[in-house]
Amino acid sequence: MANEDQMQSTRGGQRPQIRCFETADGVRLTADELGPPHAPVVILLHGGGQTRHSWSGAMHALAGCGYRVINFDARGHGDSDWSPDGAYELDDRVRDLRTIVESLQCRFALVGASLGGATAIHAVAGGMAPAAIVLVDIVPQPEKQGIDRIVNFMRANPDGFANLDEAADAVAAYNTDRPRPAESSGLMRNLRLRDNGRLYWHWDPKIVTDRSESHHEILQKSASGLAERRDVAVLLVRGMKSDVVSDAGVEAFRALVPSLHVADVDGAGHMVAGDRNDAFNTSTIAFLQAHLPTDRVS
Repeated sequence: MANEDQMQSTRGGQRPQIRCFETADGVRLTADELGPPHAPVVILLHGGGQTRHSWSGAMHALAGCGYRVINFDARGHGDSDWSPDGAYELDDRVRDLRTIVESLQCRFALVGASLGGATAIHAVAGGMAPAAIVLVDIVPQPEKQGIDRIVNFMRANPDGFANLDEAADAVAAYNTDRPRPAESSGLMRNLRLRDNGRLYWHWDPKIVTDRSESHHEILQKSASGLAERRDVAVLLVRGMKSDVVSDAGVEAFRALVPSLHVADVDGAGHMVAGDRNDAFNTSTIAFLQAHLPTDRVS
C-alpha cells in the first residue's frame, strides 16, 4: 500500500540509472536499474498501490550481491503512465513485463509482491521462462478478507487529502501494526498534487474499479500452468502476520506445486519487504543464489 519503505535512492555510493520502456500500447514504464551490466537480472514487481520505491532496500541488497536489478513502476502507478483505455488486466501487465524481458540477453528471475506476484505467475503460465520466481505474500487462494481490505484502502479517499497529515492518518489506519511516522514528507513520493491543491495517491483509480474478482479467477487458472513448469524454481515469502496468506493457502499451493519453497518471516504483515527488509533480503538472496548464481555474495 502507500506506506512504503522510505529509503534513500542511494546506498553505498550507488545510484540507480533511470530507464524508460515503451509498451506495445504506448504506455511508458519508468524503471530503476542498478548493478553490474552483464550480470544475471532480477526484475522486481511491486504490489498494487505501491511503487518501485517499496523495493529500495531489496534493490540495493541484490545489486550488492552481483545482480543487475530492474525495478519498475507498474502501469498506472508511480512514475509510469496511466493507461488512457484503463487497460489494467493481468494480460496487460504480462505484456509489459515481456517488453522488459525481451530487452535482456541473459538469464533472469522475477520477484513479485501481491499483484506483482500474480503477474509473475500469469507470465510463467503463459510461457515466460525465468530461472526462478519469488512470490511475496501471494498464493493462488488468498484470503478474501485480506484482499478486500487492500482494495477498500485503494478505493477510499477518492477526493484526495488536504495535506500530508491526512494521508499519513489513512496509512496509519490501514497499517495498525506500524507506528505512525513522526515525519510524513516521505509520503510525497506516493502522492500527486493536482490543480485543485489536493493530494491524491499515485495510482490510477481505474485500477480498482472492478478487477479484483477477475484477477483472482485468472490467478487460480494460471497457478495450474505454473505447476506444470518444473523448470522454474518457486519461493513463497510469507509474512506471518499477513491477512492475505493463511496456512490453508500455503498448503493448497504446496499441493499444487510440491517443490514449492516457503520462507516465513516473523513480525511481517502483507508488505513483507517493508516490514522486515532484512529477513526478506536474506531469504530471497539465498534462494536466488541457489537457482540464479552470481560471481559473488555480500
